[in-house]
Amino acid sequence: MVHLRSRRRSALTVPLGLALTVALGILPGTASAAPAAAPASVTADGPSQAYVVNTRTDHRTVESVRQAIARADGTVVIAYEKIGVIVAHSSNPDFGQRMRAVRGVESAGATRTAPLSAAGTTEEGAPEYLSAAEVAKATKAAGATEAGQASAKGARPGKPGTVPAEPLEADQWDLRAIGADKAAAINPGSSKVTVAVIDTGVDDTHPDLAPNFSASQSANCVGGKPDTSPGAWRPANPDHYHGTHVAGEIAAARNGIGVAGVAPGVKVSGIKVADPVSELFYPEAVVCAFVFAADHGVEITNNSYYVDPWMYACMDDPDQRAIVDAVNRAQQYAQRKGTLSLASAGNSNHDLAAKTILDTSSPNDTTPVDRTIDPRKCFDLPTQLPGVVTVSATGVQGIKSYYSSYGNGVIDIAAPGGDKYQIPDTPSKNGRILSTMPGGQYAFLQGTSMASPHAAGVAALLKSVHPWASPAQLQILMKAQADNPGCPTEPYDPDGNGTVDSFCTGGKRVNGFYGYGVVNALAAVK
Repeated sequence: MVHLRSRRRSALTVPLGLALTVALGILPGTASAAPAAAPASVTADGPSQAYVVNTRTDHRTVESVRQAIARADGTVVIAYEKIGVIVAHSSNPDFGQRMRAVRGVESAGATRTAPLSAAGTTEEGAPEYLSAAEVAKATKAAGATEAGQASAKGARPGKPGTVPAEPLEADQWDLRAIGADKAAAINPGSSKVTVAVIDTGVDDTHPDLAPNFSASQSANCVGGKPDTSPGAWRPANPDHYHGTHVAGEIAAARNGIGVAGVAPGVKVSGIKVADPVSELFYPEAVVCAFVFAADHGVEITNNSYYVDPWMYACMDDPDQRAIVDAVNRAQQYAQRKGTLSLASAGNSNHDLAAKTILDTSSPNDTTPVDRTIDPRKCFDLPTQLPGVVTVSATGVQGIKSYYSSYGNGVIDIAAPGGDKYQIPDTPSKNGRILSTMPGGQYAFLQGTSMASPHAAGVAALLKSVHPWASPAQLQILMKAQADNPGCPTEPYDPDGNGTVDSFCTGGKRVNGFYGYGVVNALAAVK
């Protein structure tokens, strides 16, 4: 598993927020131990490179910098004047350095190490699809069961305090683990609340997603400029299934078809940020997504990825520093407009509270180099940014998933993400998460990418119950309703090979595996 569902780190603690403030130069700067990596070489007449140029936010400065970009052989793609971020292209190898010398520019750098025309590759743990026959069999069985219940009771199937199960819901142990099935009978969520899935795109034609999809709050942000033409938000091809799976976990409708989401009454939108060839999530696309979500009234965003090409963007490198600055400006703008963002903690089983972390995958658009980074000075984006809620993953037994990254004072909350070693008592005996896939299909996946949308669904329920709650207040509510199992009393050895794989520190109230605890959808609506 790579960039889509890897490491995520909390930015809600005071020390981390202070560290980011320091690193961005508001206070005296600090240095990182990580070696700087230069962008791929380009020539003035060679392939174009993408840049972010971050300026003061007054109109006069932005216009002055626009002119400087032209003089440096650059072209402006879009200028987000309200946050002082300009996306530009240039084939001038000195463009970044020249822009950093311009008056009013606070940071500037390349957003990738490969030229714009380069193609990358990415893989994820293979999804386990349900066959058409399996879906049909489950649908037929569910229909027969509900008809029998209705005949016996002379009423709509379902017990008091419950709703009729969806045809494939027997395999959705994750909903029952957080009380989402019972919560749906009390409050399935408000259609006035929208969760934007910032991801590979969402197939809004899926029958479980179409009833709740908000096209007016969807866009394609690849390249940094929003495209709202019909269907622009859909995945580039069926292999870009990640966003559709995430969307179903959040808000698949309870319509008698397939599966159910944690908040089946809320709206879901898709903001595509994945490059159609490489499937990488470049900074300019993520900046566009946060700004678009904020400007279109989105209450919650789910971010099950890290910003490519750096697993951790280090502040002593001018290009990486500019990336941190640009993405942080965009997500802070979204917070000010009332948008709460959640992000997955990552699948590397990293202790994110450690003094150092080995990063072996950056940059992932050219040739990675081994870097030992200081997580206080190198930032996993967007999860490590101030105000973003970081989510770790659990399995059916309610314990940390074997792959989930963790860290005391780093993880905010936990949610079901699946675990192949924790086997549920369900028809499939599959410990992963079942959800929607492009083309009307369904499949099992596991990862903190699956945990974050469960938490986003609970956040949407809380927003439905408390419509005036600010992002900061929603965070407090999420932590208050969570159930914390505390650190394991036995050594953590999920694969049973005799080796302790991770160490949980902290207490019953807050700890490194679960933060403030596992989200609780039922508690959120009571």
